[in-house]
Amino acid sequence: MNILTAIPALLVALVLALAGATRVASRLIERRNPPAGSFVDIDGTRIHYVHAPAPPGGDLPALVFIHGASANLKDQLLPLRPRFEGRAEMLFFDRPGHGWSGRGRGDNEDPTEQSATIAALMDKLGIKDAIIVGHSFGGAVTATFALEHPEKTRGLLFLSAATHPWPGGGTSWYYSLSVMPVIGRIFAETIANPAGLMRIGAATTRVFSPNQVPQAYIDDASIKLVLRPQAFRANAIDVEGLYRHVLATARRYRDIGVPTVVISGDEDTVVYEEIHSVGLARDIADAELVWVKNLGHKPDWVAPDLVVAAVEKLAGQPRDLQATARAVEARIADDVHAPGCVNEKAAGVSRE
Repeated sequence: MNILTAIPALLVALVLALAGATRVASRLIERRNPPAGSFVDIDGTRIHYVHAPAPPGGDLPALVFIHGASANLKDQLLPLRPRFEGRAEMLFFDRPGHGWSGRGRGDNEDPTEQSATIAALMDKLGIKDAIIVGHSFGGAVTATFALEHPEKTRGLLFLSAATHPWPGGGTSWYYSLSVMPVIGRIFAETIANPAGLMRIGAATTRVFSPNQVPQAYIDDASIKLVLRPQAFRANAIDVEGLYRHVLATARRYRDIGVPTVVISGDEDTVVYEEIHSVGLARDIADAELVWVKNLGHKPDWVAPDLVVAAVEKLAGQPRDLQATARAVEARIADDVHAPGCVNEKAAGVSRE
C-alpha cells in the first residue's frame, strides 16, 4: 500500500473509530441519565415531560418552564420545583430534540412550532393557561408562545433571555459547522462528543460565571445528554436559526399584553443582556426589568428566590422585586469570573 492509498484508509479508520467511541459514550450517557418523567405523543413527536398536578389550596396559577439551549427539563426542575411545590401546578418538558424528547417534524426546530408543541402538550394535560417561564433560548420560545397563544398565557417571566437580533447574528463555530448537511453530521457523530466531554466543565463555568457552579450540576442536571449526536445537531440547528427567528419576530413583541417580568444579570457572558432584556422591557408594555449586579447567565440556579418573587408578583401578589434583587446582589457581591473565562459577546458571538 503506497502513501496515496494509506492516508485515505487511515482517515476512514479514524472516522470509524471516533464514530464507534461516540456511540459507546452516548449509550453510557443515556444509561447514567435516564428519563425523569413521562412521555406523550404530540402530533407525531414523542415529548418527555414532568407534570406536577395542581395542589389543593395552591396560591399560584399553573407554571410552564421552557429551558434554554444545551439543556433539558432538569435545568429548571431541580432549582425551581422545590420552591413551588404545593403552591402551583407545574410543567417541565424537554423541548423537541433535547433531553429525551424526539425531534419529530423538521419544523420543530423553529420557536413558533416549538410553542405550538407546548400548547398542544398543555391541552393534553388539561392546563388551560399558565405563567410561562423561559430561560435563555427558551425566552425566544416564551415570547413566541405569548404571540401565538395569548389565550394560554397568564404572564411571562424571562430569565437571561435571548429574544432580539444581536450584532452580527453570529454563533459559536461548532454550531455553524454542525448544521451543514454532510460535514455537520460527520462532526456530530465523531468529534463533538469527545471534544464536548473535554470542554463541558469549562463551558459550564463560563455559563455560570462570575457565579459559582453548583456542586455536581453537570451530572445532576444531565447536561451531557446534549453531547449525543442527534441532540447535538438539534441544539445547533436551534441556535443557528435563532437570529433569523428573532429578526422576524421581535417587531411583534409590542403586541404582547400580559404581565411580564424580565430578570437579567449585568455580568452575563452568554447573551447581550443590554440588547435582549432591555429590549423586552422596552417592547412589552408595562414589563418590569429587574437588573441584578454581578449575576451571570443562570438566575434560575443563583437567584431562585428572585424567580419565586417574580412569579408571585405576576400572580397578583404584592412583591418588591427591586428590593429582592438587592438582597441577591449582597449575597453574590464577592463572586468573581473564573480565570480564563472568555466572554463570547466581546467577539460578537451569542451562544443562544
